[in-house]
Amino acid sequence: MKDIAIVDPYPRTMDLIFTKSKFKDLKKKFKLIYAPNKNKQNFYKNNIHKAKFIIGQPELPKSLLIKAKKLKAVINVESNFLDNMDYNYCFKNGIYVTATSPVFSKPVAEIALGFTLSLLRNIHGANQDFLNKKEKYGLEGNLKSSLLSNKKIGLLGFGDLGKALVPLLHPFTKKISIYDPWISNKDIVKKGFKPVTLKKMFKNCEVIYVLAAITTENKGIVNKKLLHLLKPNSLFILMSRAALVNFKDLTNRLKKGDIYAAIDVFPEEPVRKNDNIRKLKNVLFSAHRAGALNEAFKEMGNIVFEDMKLMSKNMPPIFCKRAQKKTVHLLRSKPVAIN
Repeated sequence: MKDIAIVDPYPRTMDLIFTKSKFKDLKKKFKLIYAPNKNKQNFYKNNIHKAKFIIGQPELPKSLLIKAKKLKAVINVESNFLDNMDYNYCFKNGIYVTATSPVFSKPVAEIALGFTLSLLRNIHGANQDFLNKKEKYGLEGNLKSSLLSNKKIGLLGFGDLGKALVPLLHPFTKKISIYDPWISNKDIVKKGFKPVTLKKMFKNCEVIYVLAAITTENKGIVNKKLLHLLKPNSLFILMSRAALVNFKDLTNRLKKGDIYAAIDVFPEEPVRKNDNIRKLKNVLFSAHRAGALNEAFKEMGNIVFEDMKLMSKNMPPIFCKRAQKKTVHLLRSKPVAIN
């Protein structure tokens, strides 16, 4: 008899995260029951007792989870641990809560490196100058350019994104400092990096990457005081969560024109057409597209399927990221609205 999986992946779709062949494998191995778009609470009241897996991130209060006697895992394919379920009940009753976030690490790291090189060498600006028939040749087109080699790098956060980015930076520089309150200084040093305070990072580093998850403790942590510590010609590269940054302070700092930024995430998306941030000439903009690759989404299906097979054999999941008891209650990610 097949194990039952409830399918409720919104805002994802199964076509988005599974190849046709992998989805065929999934249906061959498991019985899929699809959650409706409406009256979900009634659906879960009537069906959660059957399920061994839930593929999705529905609201799961204790009153529902108590009925889920067979439930082995909630597999969050939105990829953020949301504040919408009784995690304590899950931890106490052996229900894994996992997320597919690792699939985005490499795509985000690669484009972050691309942003960095483009900002340092004005690749995007030179291209636009050429299209506008205003190109500058040779040294004249590089008067404000510099190398990434030997630059002092700061990583605000050293989770999946930071770990994926470091191998890409190492050919250029080994001068990497890290701020991550969830990792001990001893462990940071053991990994070959320098632990620093945020104040020292913003004062001394020439390229700063914002890579942390948003928590109850770090909302708006990048503010006017830190941003004004940045040296002229510094790079500020925002790759993870917009809520980490006070955008009014960031906009005001960028208006000075002496630093450069790449921004992939924004407090409100889509960004308003008349938002003043669009007027900034020293910013490389990206519309929350760093991780949104078809390859990444299809990898979601791969790791979901592999972990489900493991858990069906009473083995722990190893491909998706598991919620941690000490930290999951602190996370405050904003659900994605656009794939």
